[in-house]
Amino acid sequence: MNYKLLGRSGLKVSELCLGTMGFGTEAGWGADKETSFAIMDAFADSGGNFLDTANVYKLGTSEKIIGEYLQNHDRDYFVLATKYSLKDNQTNPNASGNNRKNMMRSVEESLKRLKTDFIDILYLHIWDDLTPIDEVLRGMDDLIRQGKVNYAAISDTPAWMVAKGNTLAELMGWSQFVALQVEYSLIQRTSERELIPMARHFGMTVTPWAPLGGGVLSGKYLRGEKGRIKPESRRLDDHSVRITQTVVEIAGELGVAPSHVALQWTTHQGFSCIPIVGATKVDQLKENLKAIDVKLSPEHLQKLDEVSKIDLGFPGEFFREEGVKMNSFGGFYDRVEKR
Repeated sequence: MNYKLLGRSGLKVSELCLGTMGFGTEAGWGADKETSFAIMDAFADSGGNFLDTANVYKLGTSEKIIGEYLQNHDRDYFVLATKYSLKDNQTNPNASGNNRKNMMRSVEESLKRLKTDFIDILYLHIWDDLTPIDEVLRGMDDLIRQGKVNYAAISDTPAWMVAKGNTLAELMGWSQFVALQVEYSLIQRTSERELIPMARHFGMTVTPWAPLGGGVLSGKYLRGEKGRIKPESRRLDDHSVRITQTVVEIAGELGVAPSHVALQWTTHQGFSCIPIVGATKVDQLKENLKAIDVKLSPEHLQKLDEVSKIDLGFPGEFFREEGVKMNSFGGFYDRVEKR
């Protein structure tokens, strides 16, 4: 694999991130420890070093499996990201949320499960709409100064709040968020309205979760010539079927799997992007890793953009309309290029 810098930091991470939400067999699904170890081995053998987990994944089992794995491998080779926010026990009213008390408790528990002295990247998992953003950033900065965390990041939070936080951090001399984790794929592009432009402005790397749309973009739900689908996914509708059919068509032209096309598309959108690829089987991971060798032509990208485009709303649509005159004084007019 090639390596990319994470946001405006000097941290080098692999061009694909391994999602470990499926490490553990709680809830009747997932990879057992032996399989999880084999998946991480295969990922590392391919040059992958970027691992993504969270305190709540498989009730903490994901972190425990990674921790046991790291005991017999080079900890410094791997860039380990975990998260805090969601409830991971029933001990007290502050066992969830973005507050400093939960942050500090969660990090200490994660360090124990991961059997490590430091976390490379700490994400706020999801915005609680309660905690002041300055409390979050000061807490993360304190953890960084203590050497327990190397970099701050944020996930599933409104763009205006992230922008406020990074601006405040810059003013106060605190560590800024270097990465933004959001759902993003050919069938989920609504983050292009505010979140992704914000990330681009601040030089943040976007780490999309569900870049294959929960498996929809792999084409596995398409059945028959008429594109009949199985109804169990909330992401399945007529629009996603049309998109997936286009992905499958391009994949056929290139002689690759549809998932390779869908993953590559996310990395060609004009901003720093490292998709998170989950796996519960070694063969599944190896298949997804083949995506790094796929080359999409400008024509392929245009076709995918057209079939999956969304209404950006105001002011996004206003800005990208051809011929919009952008001058408040009316003395000079310039054509605004299409997005």
